[in-house]
Amino acid sequence: MTNSKLKTITLVGGGSTGWMTALYLSRLYNQQGQQVHIRLIESKDIGIIGVGEATVHSIRFFFAAMGIDEAELLRETNATLKTGILFNNWMKPVNGETHSYFHPFEQQKPCGPVDNASAWIMQNQRIPSDFAQQTCLSFNLMRDNLSPKQLNSAQYQGAVPYGYHLDAVLMARFLRKKAIAAGVEHIVANVTDADVENQQITQVITDNGHFSSDIFIDCTGFKGLLIDKLKADNWQSFEAELPCNRAVAIQREYSENTTPRSYTTSTALTNGWVWEIDLTNRQGTGYVYDGNRLTREQAEAELRRYLGDEQKILKATHLDMKIGCRKEFWVGNCIAMGLAGGFIEPLESTGLHLINLGVRLLATHLTSANPSQPIRDSYNRTMNGLYDDLRQFIVLHYCLSNRDDTEFWQQAQASVKYTQGLAEKLALWKVKVCEHVDVATGFSSIFSDENYRYVLYGMQHVPSINLPVTEQTIDAMLKQLNMQKTQATSQCLAHQSFLDKLHHGQNC
Repeated sequence: MTNSKLKTITLVGGGSTGWMTALYLSRLYNQQGQQVHIRLIESKDIGIIGVGEATVHSIRFFFAAMGIDEAELLRETNATLKTGILFNNWMKPVNGETHSYFHPFEQQKPCGPVDNASAWIMQNQRIPSDFAQQTCLSFNLMRDNLSPKQLNSAQYQGAVPYGYHLDAVLMARFLRKKAIAAGVEHIVANVTDADVENQQITQVITDNGHFSSDIFIDCTGFKGLLIDKLKADNWQSFEAELPCNRAVAIQREYSENTTPRSYTTSTALTNGWVWEIDLTNRQGTGYVYDGNRLTREQAEAELRRYLGDEQKILKATHLDMKIGCRKEFWVGNCIAMGLAGGFIEPLESTGLHLINLGVRLLATHLTSANPSQPIRDSYNRTMNGLYDDLRQFIVLHYCLSNRDDTEFWQQAQASVKYTQGLAEKLALWKVKVCEHVDVATGFSSIFSDENYRYVLYGMQHVPSINLPVTEQTIDAMLKQLNMQKTQATSQCLAHQSFLDKLHHGQNC
């Protein structure tokens, strides 16, 4: 078959998924004039699931590549900056104190003859301390509620890598505005059906006309309206190992003189965990829980007890989630993107990251109107690898817990058996430092050995090692690292000062 020129791409569904994808494809194909007609069909009757979104740090590179001004993005989405996630109550209390650890985005730069993690491990065997506190600047930023931005930081740059907290509804509107300005056709209509011939979608049928296209991208969320028309039995569930399949989200007002935090919190409850995400104008919270153990009413009641302060609550929303991913994300001429392709609970804020990965992969795969099966196979293999990598990293958070106060937490410890090879890795990481070759798979996962170490050592899974390095050298390394952290911290703006500067129209 001769490859024919790609002329039209139709996206069904808006929200963050649809408009991120449309904007990227417009930038990819039409930066030098209209080469490919890109249209997005969305219904005005269907709201956006977004309840307040946190991101990983790499999403900055997407926005930068789209030519978006960072200050405008932050102002338009009521965004704050995110230096990492503070995990609370994921293990039993120690000496009556709630267990806590911090997972930043930061890379650890060696400052001596061994890596910083090994230095900390050896010192920790003599003088117990917190891994993140000893080895990364981001801990100080979290502790003191500082911004990663310094006075003269350029767009998308800071003292450490950072992500965002933003309003997902406002972000979708912002990206829609940018995409339409870039030439994406916007059609408001309800898609009622799709015609299929020889495992290809020939047209989608709406209450505002029929639309044919070379390629269709399914951005219809968990419904998978288009991809399900092409292939049945195309879902692999991760709920055996990751059973949190529901969420109740609550927005609440700030108390007077509240300063938004520059980090996300994740606090474990009886049958799941609560997120807290601070925007400039309100806080987004939610309880991600096992719907087989709690009813909606029980979950909402537990979340409200945790939050307290009922008069500050603005609204509550209940969500059902499908935990897993497609066996094939690309079938025929249809590609499932975002929630239509898969979802892993939002513990590490990877929703937008997976959209970013999925659409960027199209740059090397979607090169004609009739891609061959090997192209589809390559895309599907890579997307499955990315989800497998992420699944392992999320399971890591659960299986290391020693909580046994509920059946949920007792079974969480057994989740390791569902992830091939993880038990062997955990045994290995009790006798050596976790390093790149231990987790490298060839897929561009956001989480490296550095991220694994923050979780492993935060959850007290620390190896015993004895390297031929003197105590004096180890202590000198960590002392030097602490001086570097103190110096960098002194140059970072307070988070509120950064936000004030931003909203007074100054560049960030």
